[in-house]
Amino acid sequence: MFYEGKSLLITGGTGSLGKALTHTILRKHPKIRRLIVFSRDEQKQFQMAQDYPENKYPQIRFFIGDVRDKERLKRAFEDVDYVIHAAAMKHVHLAEYNPEECIKTNIGGAQNVVDACLVTGVSRVVALSTDKACAPINLYGATKLTSDKLFVAANNIKGKNPIRFSVVRYGNVMGSNGSVIPFFIKRKKIDNTLPITDKNMTRFNISLASGVEMVMHALENAWGGELFVPKIPSYRILDVAEAIGPECEKPVVGIRPGEKIHEEMITPSDSFYAYDLGKYFAILPVTPNWDLDEFIKKFRAKKVPHGFSYNSGNNDNWETVEGLRSLIRNHVDPTFSA
Repeated sequence: MFYEGKSLLITGGTGSLGKALTHTILRKHPKIRRLIVFSRDEQKQFQMAQDYPENKYPQIRFFIGDVRDKERLKRAFEDVDYVIHAAAMKHVHLAEYNPEECIKTNIGGAQNVVDACLVTGVSRVVALSTDKACAPINLYGATKLTSDKLFVAANNIKGKNPIRFSVVRYGNVMGSNGSVIPFFIKRKKIDNTLPITDKNMTRFNISLASGVEMVMHALENAWGGELFVPKIPSYRILDVAEAIGPECEKPVVGIRPGEKIHEEMITPSDSFYAYDLGKYFAILPVTPNWDLDEFIKKFRAKKVPHGFSYNSGNNDNWETVEGLRSLIRNHVDPTFSA
C-alpha cells in the first residue's frame, strides 16, 4: 500500500543502484502510479528506456536534468510523493582533481534537492551516502558528509511540512560501476595481473539487492533524521584477488591519494547517538523532532556502547574466498570461473 498510487523519483536513476531500484520497485509494486528516472546522461536514459518500453511499463518516465539546477528539480518534483537521491560525483581521484565540480554536485546538488522537496509537496526523502563520508580523508567523503548533514538538518527547517528526510550509508556495492571486482575480472582477461593497493586493505561489501532493500526500508520506515547503516560483511583485498585470479600476478602498487586501509561507517564519536535496530544500525539526530522513547519502543532499538565503532578492519563478519566466488557468480557475472 505504501507505493500504490504514489509517484517516486530517483535522482541519478541511470546508475547501478538507480537501475536496480527501478527494476525492484516495478516488479514488487506494479501499482505505483509513476516512477521517474532523473539523470543528466541522455545516452544512459536512452539505453535504459529500451528495457522499459512504454507499452509494457506505462508508469515509468525519463526526465533529463542536473541536480545542480534547482529550477529543473522543482519542475521534476511536481506531484512527486517520494524522492531517492542517488546522484553524485563518486570517483575519489576525479574529485581530488576536480574539486569544484565535486562540490557543486555533491553539496550544492544536495541542498537543491532539499530546497526543491520542501516546496513541491514531497513527503519522504532518502539520500544515499557512503562509508567514505565517515571520518573522511578525501574530498568525495567530505562532500558526502556535508550532504548527509544537510539532509538530516532539513528536518529542522521544514516547519509544519510533514516531510521526512533520512540518509542511508553503506559500503562498496558488489559489481557496481568502478568497483574492484569488475576491475579485477577485466584485468585478469587483459594481462593476468591484479594490482594490489595494500595487502592489509579491507572493505565492507554489500550486494545491489541488499542496497535496494535498505533504501526501501528507510523510505518506508524513517521518522526523519536517521542515518541508517547496514550490518554487512567485510572482505580482504587479498581474498578478492585470490577468489578472482589465484594464478594472476599480484603486484603491490600502493594506495591512491585519499584512500584508507580500512573503511568506517560508525566512529566512536557517533556512538553516543547510535542504536542497534537488529538488521541495521541508525545514527540518530542529536535533537530529534520526535519522541526518542517511542522510537526505541517501536523499533526495539538498543543503544550501542560508548566508544563503539564499526570498521571494515574490526568487523566480526568476513567474506571467504569461496564465498566471494559464489557471490560474484550470483551478483556480478554468472559465467565467472576462477
